[in-house]
Amino acid sequence: MYDQLNSLEEKVKSVEAVFEKLDGEISEFQSATGLRCQFGCGQCCYKPDIEATVLEFLPFAFHLYQSSQAEEWFTRLRETDAEICLILNPTQSGKGLCSQYSYRGLICRLFGYSARTNKYGKRELVTCQIIKHDQASAFAEAEQKIQQGLDVPVMNEFYLQLASIDFDLSRDFYPINVAIRKALETVLHYYAYR
Repeated sequence: MYDQLNSLEEKVKSVEAVFEKLDGEISEFQSATGLRCQFGCGQCCYKPDIEATVLEFLPFAFHLYQSSQAEEWFTRLRETDAEICLILNPTQSGKGLCSQYSYRGLICRLFGYSARTNKYGKRELVTCQIIKHDQASAFAEAEQKIQQGLDVPVMNEFYLQLASIDFDLSRDFYPINVAIRKALETVLHYYAYR
């Protein structure tokens, strides 16, 4: 069990392993269903109420520390009152608008290609209205395949995996910029005494 991980580096590697596993499962799910985000979309990132845990942004904070950007980002995050994720770069060209795509949080990875378990024990695909509308037949087919046993990442299972790495850092949900700032505080505090 991961609760006993002592070093920050071990926690970061463990979180990255969870993300790598999830990314593989999402890729398989996309291949099986044909569901894809529209090129350059990123509409889900504009929601002002996205919440995340500190632990899911620990790899990003660690990366910022290693690349000597932690203080700059910490200041930006501390001084902002923006509700939209500061990692979002609306001027970026490419598949998505995340400026730190490889360091995005768990919620960013899960949304669109994961399921939740409803009160009847059935898995329901959690995705955006754009996919539901623009890919309606593929979406309906995906939901049917899920009911027939198609593997789909399940949100709470991945959050439980994070909890097994560090319960305290994965227990509370914060607005996304606050979660990133708290992850940076965790990293900066850790290295301040080493």
